[in-house]
Parts: sequence; C-alpha cells; structure tokens
Amino acid sequence: MGMPFSLASPAHSELIIKKSRFIACVEPLSGRQQALARVAQLKAEHPDAAHVCWALLAGGQSAANDDGEPGGTAGRPMLDVLRHQDMYGVMASVVRYFGGVKLGAGGLVRAYTDAVAQALLSAEKIPLIQKVRLTCSVPYALEGMVRREVELAQASLIEVAHGSVVTLTLELPETAGPTLAKKLNEAGMGRLAWIKNHGMDN
Repeated sequence: MGMPFSLASPAHSELIIKKSRFIACVEPLSGRQQALARVAQLKAEHPDAAHVCWALLAGGQSAANDDGEPGGTAGRPMLDVLRHQDMYGVMASVVRYFGGVKLGAGGLVRAYTDAVAQALLSAEKIPLIQKVRLTCSVPYALEGMVRREVELAQASLIEVAHGSVVTLTLELPETAGPTLAKKLNEAGMGRLAWIKNHGMDN
C-alpha cells in the first residue's frame, strides 16, 4: 500500500468502443449514502443510458455495483483501478450508452477499466495525511508555551481541560508528531507528561 490519495475535484473522460459510449467520472466521496445519491443524480441526468455502474473505495464504506452488466465486468474492475492507484475516499462512475454491439465479458472489463483509468489521468491527486492525536498535561505556567508550539506546528487543539493541571489534546499529521513531542519535552523541562490515547476516546 503506497500513500493514500484523494482527489481535489471531479475529473471526467469519455470513450467510444464499438459505438457504445462510456462516460466516466472520478470524484472525492467518502460514504455509501453520498455515492447512492450521486448515482440517482447520474441516472436522472442520463435517462436513456443502458447502465450507470459505480465503485466507491472508502474503507468500510467501499462498494461496487454492475448495474445490470454481467457480474464482475464493471463495478469490481473499476474498484480495482481505484485500489491500484492508492485512492481513498473516491468514487468512480461510468454511464454507458449501448451502441448495439455486444462487447463480451473481456471487452466490458477493459472498457470500464480504461474509462476510469483515463479519468484518473486528468485528475488532480492530493495526498491523504494520516492524523494522530496526542494528549499531554502540564502545569498552568506552561499552557501558553504548549499552545504556541501547537500553533507553530500547525496542529489543532481538540480539547483543553483545566484541573489540578492543564490537559491538552491535539491532532496533527502523523509525520509531524515526533518533532512536536520532542520540542514540547525540551521546553517543558520534565514538567510535561504524555497521556496514552486509547482507541476509545478518539
């Protein structure tokens, strides 16, 4: 698995194979409900299309649909293209207008694969940055320092709790975590404590 990418905005392509038109779109979408709404919109925009096939690659929300094409010839190959290109939170759709000539299973797989691959060629890919949460507690005197460092590191402060000490929960790109932790430890001179983040409170 390489670094995951999403898309900056939707991208399109169109193929004509043996008189059938394949109109592909790839776009950033993270959930199945949004995908189904998008499919309904496409069907409304293309009432004469023979098929509107789609694939969504988004972790547990992933799905693929052949929309009446022979099983495994459309949705699954489209999903494979997204997977091969390390997409995440991306939906691919292909609207097919039938041109009267049957393409056969192999021909369909190629057509749907190529349509999506072409749309992705023109798409602007953006790296998805894995975020981590860190929680630390400091004496009141150090709160300002922590806030400044957090801001400099372009991390976001999720929660601040004031008790006998100040507990700050921050979220930042995984890659920036170690650097910020090191800076805070040095600035805190042993008066800063890290609290383990358990999966439950994330």
